[in-house]
Amino acid sequence: MLDPRVKSLNYLNNVLAKAEARRHGADDALLLNCAGLVAEAAVANVFAVRDGMLLTPPGSDGALEGVNRATALELAGELGIPAAERSLGRFDLFAADEVFLTGSGVGGFVPVRSLDGERVGGKPPGPVLLRLRSAFEAAKPRLGVPIEGSAR
Repeated sequence: MLDPRVKSLNYLNNVLAKAEARRHGADDALLLNCAGLVAEAAVANVFAVRDGMLLTPPGSDGALEGVNRATALELAGELGIPAAERSLGRFDLFAADEVFLTGSGVGGFVPVRSLDGERVGGKPPGPVLLRLRSAFEAAKPRLGVPIEGSAR
């Protein structure tokens, strides 16, 4: 697999993973790296909350270090939510209080309800996701780049 930090526009692995997930009745796929650790979802970054701590896989585990991911980590800091990049296995997602995805491909901040047919986290959306989603909506005007001639 090509290092996701290389902007190659090669999304074949992601497209194939998403197609397989859909064939099995899932909305998205969880991509693991060669060591079996969570890298990302097919079209989004993965976040888990455990004991109030926001966790996401590091780029070295195959996570795309995208804009929405960076924004989620920045907003967590602004909200006083402890956050860290940490290697995550599937067990970490099952043991999490909340699991959610971020990314343009999923429409922002989206709760994860199950993994391989088994429920993950509490009743979604969880409190950390709700706080981050609200902060993201409020921050959109300062995060975006105005396009000349667009409505404000």
